[in-house]
Order: sequence, then C-alpha cells, then structure tokens
Amino acid sequence: MSNSDGSALEQLKARFRRISGLNHAMTFLGWDQMVMMPDQGMAQRSESMAELAALRHELLADEAIGELLQGCENLAPTTEQQAMLREMRLSRDREVCLPASLVKAKILAGSKCEHQWRTQREDNDWPGFLENFRAVVDLAREEASIRYEQGDYRNPYEALLDLYCTGDSANRVESVFETLRESVPELVVAVTDRQKKSSTSSYQGDFHIADQKALNEVLMGKLGFDFSAGRLDVSVHPFSTGDRGDQRITTRFTENEFAEALLGTAHETGHASYEGNLPEAWAGLPLGESRNMCIHESQSLLFEKQIFLSRSFFSHFYKDIKQAFPKNIGDSPDQLWAELLSVEPGYIRVEADEVTYPLHVMLRYEIERDLMNGEMEAEQVPDAWEEKMQDYLGLSVDYNHKIGCMQDIHWTDGSFGYFPSYTMGAVNGAQLFKTIRAEFPDWQSRFSSGDIGFVREWLNEKIWSQGCFQTSQQLIKGATGESTNAAYLLEHLHARYMDALY
Repeated sequence: MSNSDGSALEQLKARFRRISGLNHAMTFLGWDQMVMMPDQGMAQRSESMAELAALRHELLADEAIGELLQGCENLAPTTEQQAMLREMRLSRDREVCLPASLVKAKILAGSKCEHQWRTQREDNDWPGFLENFRAVVDLAREEASIRYEQGDYRNPYEALLDLYCTGDSANRVESVFETLRESVPELVVAVTDRQKKSSTSSYQGDFHIADQKALNEVLMGKLGFDFSAGRLDVSVHPFSTGDRGDQRITTRFTENEFAEALLGTAHETGHASYEGNLPEAWAGLPLGESRNMCIHESQSLLFEKQIFLSRSFFSHFYKDIKQAFPKNIGDSPDQLWAELLSVEPGYIRVEADEVTYPLHVMLRYEIERDLMNGEMEAEQVPDAWEEKMQDYLGLSVDYNHKIGCMQDIHWTDGSFGYFPSYTMGAVNGAQLFKTIRAEFPDWQSRFSSGDIGFVREWLNEKIWSQGCFQTSQQLIKGATGESTNAAYLLEHLHARYMDALY
C-alpha cells in the first residue's frame, strides 16, 4: 500500500474502533440488564440500548466508510490487510442493508420480550408471552427477508443462519444434521439399554448456594479462568459476555442439585477463554473478533464435554466436590462420574446429556426455520414443539411451556439461526479434541493431575489467536487436517458411552 492508502486504512481502523467502543458499552449494559438491573429500569434501558444500536448503525452506514473501503479495492495489501478489509466489508454490509428504524424496533421488542419472559416462563404464561413473541417474530422475518433479497441464500432463514455460522453453508449444516439424524436415535436406545445394567448411586441433600458458587469458582480457576479479568454471577439463563480484559460469566443454581451449575460454568468458561484470548493487536477491529458461533460453541463444548466430563479430569476435580459437600457425595468418583454420564431423553435442553442433545437442537432448528420462512406462525409453535418432542425424544411436554417452547432465552430477542451452532460446535469440539488426544498421548495423566494448560496453549495457537483471520473451515482444517465432519462426534459418543474409554 502507498502512504495515502495506508492513511485510508488507518482512518478505517479509527472508525471501527469507535464502533467497537459502542459495542463495548452495549455489551455491559446488556449484562447489567440480565444480572443486576431492577425491574423498573427496563423501559429506560431498552430506550438507551435502542439509541446506541441506532448510533452504531449510523456509524457503520456512513458513506465515508464505504468510500474508504472502495478506495482500497484496487490496492495490493498484505495478507493481513486483505483479511482486515474483508472483515470490515462484511461488518458494514451486514448492517447497512437494514433500515435504522428496524434496528431500533428489534432492540425494543427483544428487550421487552426477554424481560417479561423471565416471569412468564415461570408462570407458564404462553398467551402473555405470545403477545410479545409475535412482534419479535415479525421483525425477525422482516430482517430475514431483507438479507435474503440482498444475499446468495436459498430462503430467508439461511440469511439469519449465516449471521451465526458465517462461512459454514446451510448445506454443510444440514449435512451434519442428516448424519446425526441417521445415527443418534439408535445410539440413544443402545446407550440407555446398556446403562440399565449399571447401578449408580445418587447424590442427595441440600447444596447451599454459597458453597456451590465457591465450588464453581474453583472449577473456573482449574480451567484457566483469570479472576483479575472476569467474574461469576447468577442469571436466569447461563451466559458469558465481555472482552479481553473483562469476562462476565453467569450460571444458575438450585439447592437440591449441584452438577447442572458446574456443567454450565465449564461451558461458559470455554466461551470466556476464547473471547478473552483474541489477538490484542487487532483489538477493536472486526479482524480481532471471534470467528463465528460454530467455532465459539466448539470451545465451550470442548471445555464442558471433552475436558470437564472426561474421567481423568473429573477424578481430579472430584476431590474439590467432596471437600465442598462432604456429607452429600459418595466416596467413589467413578460412581459420580457415571451418574453425570447418565443418558435419558428429557425435556430441558441445557440439562440434556450429550447423546440426546443434538435431538433438542434439531427440534429447535426445524421450528425456527419454518417460522422464518413463513411456513409456521408464532401461535403454532406449541403444537409443533409437542409433535417434534414426540418424534425426536419420545416425550410429551403436555403444553407445559416452561419445559417446552418457553424454556430458552434465544427466541425472546430474535436470535433465530443460533441453535444450529450448538451442534456444529459439538462436532467441531469433538474433532478438535481427537487431534489433541493424538498430539498429546499422555493427556489423561495430565488431566488426572489437573493440568489442562497444554490444551489451552494448543487452542490459543490454533483458534483463539487467529481472530477472524481465517474462515471457520480453514481454522478446523488447519487444526485437524480436514473440514467439519460429524463422524467425529459420533465416534466420541460411542467411545465414551458404549466403550467407556474416557
């Protein structure tokens, strides 16, 4: 690049870093809204978030950015600069196609729906939720239609899917689902039959919340979380958010059970580890962001399923569980581990075992796809949920919406297209961890002593430090030698649940 061209790129960097500052503010206002804010603050917070979103839209849609990007089109930039400009264009194109009025309306409708959902869910109040949900669906359809018309997609839903699985075509996602549809139902039957022959003892009693929180923080530390750059709190639905120097993790606790919180915390620690170790040199720029949610979920599920639920790491962490709850936990780590690996079709996605979990995702994927493509109306969701629960999991929620279609937070703010990233993440996570096992044959002995530092270093080199420099498939292929392959998840599930190898 010439000096003048370099100046144009520096101007672009400055503009995108300003936009990043707005994103930062919205991120932590969103965290506060879901964790700390009193109910009566909702109206003003929604207005503030909508105004910030409109300002962000205005800055990205500024013709000056378009002119600066256009001026760089015929240059011969370095490989890094090419990637930087590519991601800047993608960020702008995704925003500029939407009218500012729609951006604001989505924030307002989503904030209202999510906030009221918290109590409506507990009260099983589908009619009350539906009133807000209709508005969210209508606005999401409007967005999907605009993106569909301006992009290379087969239908409106694919345009939303691309927001979360950027670079992973809808054909690839559907191919993964098709492979799992053919095998997972039979595997569920085989595993549940096998586990009927095993006896496991239940953990019982009260698990005080303060003790659980302390135990979850111990787990975060063992997984490499830096408490000088983050914290753990409580929310209705576990999540993580933040940036390199400030990672906020939330989980949820119940007094009669402790494992769900640990699994959620391990999961969110994977997200936070990725987000907190993105390349500092590209901070504030699209190139320095996480690649997509299919990669993000691979990190969270690798931490939760491949590390925490491995026999070797769990045997190490069992000592901390026993110390926290000496009267409630049996003396055998293997018995407790086996119980945590119990496979049984259930109603709640976040409580599902990893064998039945893909079926929960497929159910949601099919419903949100039909909703966004106009093949289903919001009023029909409970009936579709009941039917698909019967088909995939052999269960009836009997229109108890708290354990049915109102259980997840994702649809409340219009995050249609997100759910497939969980299954893509599970596949990618299993594929990445197979490579880790091959490269580190002593991984189990290391896990047994609590050492996962080598995994973090490997992930940092292959995934975290790359930001958006590579596409998702370049990341997976570069790390494992091939593109995303659902066979590795099936191989992992067979090895753990049929052969008890790890």
